Amino acid sequence: MEPQMDMQQLFAAAQQMQEQLMNAQQALADTEVTGTAGGGLVKATVNGQGELMDLSIEAAAVDTDDAEETARTIADLVLAAVRDAYRSAEDLQQQQMGPFAAAMQGGGLPGIPGMPGGLDLPGGLDLSGLGAGDPPVPDDDEDEDT
Repeated sequence: MEPQMDMQQLFAAAQQMQEQLMNAQQALADTEVTGTAGGGLVKATVNGQGELMDLSIEAAAVDTDDAEETARTIADLVLAAVRDAYRSAEDLQQQQMGPFAAAMQGGGLPGIPGMPGGLDLPGGLDLSGLGAGDPPVPDDDEDEDT
């Protein structure tokens, strides 16, 4: 059986995880990814938190002979480029934040060997003695006494 961590160790581990989480969030805010559409005619840049930072449209995307069609085409290309950038940002978020999500679901705390993650307690947590167990099941036949 593993020795129990004392409260001071537990608080230090939690503080270390909080610092790592904050660093990962800052790294996401500082990182930019670019999505493209139309072979690079339209580029959308978002940061790792999904905030649109820049949008550029090449002059070659504009057809001066057909302004209406050009407007629809550019709108479609902008949507495609932004969606591409958001997919890249989501992949980046999963890469950066995935270890923290796993820790909260019982996969262990990142960078803290031997520290169990989340509230994945062996045998669960029995609150029945405190009156906080399963809620009472409603009786389907309430009219039995009549």
